[in-house]
Amino acid sequence: MTNHENNNLPPKTCSIERLVTMPSDVEMVIAGKKTATRRNGRYADVGEIMELHGHKFVVDNVYSQSLGELTDKHAQDEGFETVEAYKEAILSYHPGMPWLPHMQVWVHEFSPVKG
Repeated sequence: MTNHENNNLPPKTCSIERLVTMPSDVEMVIAGKKTATRRNGRYADVGEIMELHGHKFVVDNVYSQSLGELTDKHAQDEGFETVEAYKEAILSYHPGMPWLPHMQVWVHEFSPVKG
């Protein structure tokens, strides 16, 4: 896992509005069952606010990680019990995508805005 300071991150490749879009993922975030999402690009800066159906979440951390570094704890942050369950879900969303342990993804960790 590589943590970055905001000023050392490469430019965003997409906007925060696209970070969590699948209805099932939105529901899990609002319910507090999903506190992170992985993307092949960087969608948010630390401190940026994501709004989902009137609920606000702040991005707490953004860093690069390889798929081979994933643990069951990471999968649970994504809303799945195990890495295998997370892998099956991701591959079902992206047919034909290979799961390569060395493949780098961007981790976006977030939490509800207090107040």
